[in-house]
Amino acid sequence: MKKSARSDVTVAVVIPAYNAEQTLTETISSVRNQTHQALDIVVVDDGSKDHTLAVAQAVAKIDPRVRVLKQRNSGVAAARNAGWRSTSADLVAFLDADDLWSPDKIERQLAALEAGGPQVGLVYTWYAMIDHKNYVIYRSNEISIEGDVLDEVLANNFIGNGSSPLVRRNILEATGGFDSSLQQRGAQGCEDLLFYCLAAEFSHFAVVPDHLVGYRQTPDNMSANLTRMLRSWILVADEMLKRHPDRSSAIRAGLRSCGRWLAQRAVEQGRYRALIGLVATMSRHDKSIAARMLAVEARSKAMTSLKKKIRSWRKQEPYFSPNPNHRFALGTKYDAGWKVEAPMLVSAE
Repeated sequence: MKKSARSDVTVAVVIPAYNAEQTLTETISSVRNQTHQALDIVVVDDGSKDHTLAVAQAVAKIDPRVRVLKQRNSGVAAARNAGWRSTSADLVAFLDADDLWSPDKIERQLAALEAGGPQVGLVYTWYAMIDHKNYVIYRSNEISIEGDVLDEVLANNFIGNGSSPLVRRNILEATGGFDSSLQQRGAQGCEDLLFYCLAAEFSHFAVVPDHLVGYRQTPDNMSANLTRMLRSWILVADEMLKRHPDRSSAIRAGLRSCGRWLAQRAVEQGRYRALIGLVATMSRHDKSIAARMLAVEARSKAMTSLKKKIRSWRKQEPYFSPNPNHRFALGTKYDAGWKVEAPMLVSAE
């Protein structure tokens, strides 16, 4: 018989929020709707200039599990740290203010954590990339890397986003949490990766092999600033190289992977100035990786042309079509009947 997680274990959920009034209600709803109900839900308003704070406070009035912290704008890492340090819970999960969770995410992660034993300090899940209407664009690769994962996470951020992990508090305390200095150095973006690398030094990882996170893709996402993301990855690589000079091959593989992915993204979006900026940034760090990035444009153009020809020959149906079967699942208990009317959140009841 499948072992179920204890229902009385309190899990803190930290939601850093900056100018998130359009998505925050749904994000919090996906937490309130969890099958595991023992939650300390902490929304950290990071100096928002819109009605994010009012939205969070309105939800807190109707659900005693929700509380709101406010700080001046200091970045996502500082907001996450403020959130987990404000709770006494031994288990903490993080959720970005525009992402969603499947209703059974926390319950299944708790079961995996208990099954893995005390040596497991972090449990992650797969994710589905969603658009602004919650339609699934694509699903992440089904990667199930567990145990001692330090080499693997140095070479590839296989977790992929900050809304996936459930973490033991002692791991957060041992690592210091998330490095806010990246934001101060103009290289915000890879705080998640650095934390995963540090966490892997202290504990084993486990996975729930299902797409339980709706990871939203919008033009305003932090990862849309490609050059800043590359600078951030380079700083993380330099830090890990100081800590693990014997793992230089894995660290350099991770840098190659990042450079390739960012260059491909720039070309796919037609952002050729961004591609030039990426190559210039990388060339100051590693000229051979920068040269490989330049080759991405020619390959991508050739593949785009080939795909167009194949579609014309085969008249393929697209991988994604907008119908309910392709929408990321939300629970129903707290989703219906709410809308944002700035500056207040009001019930339609």
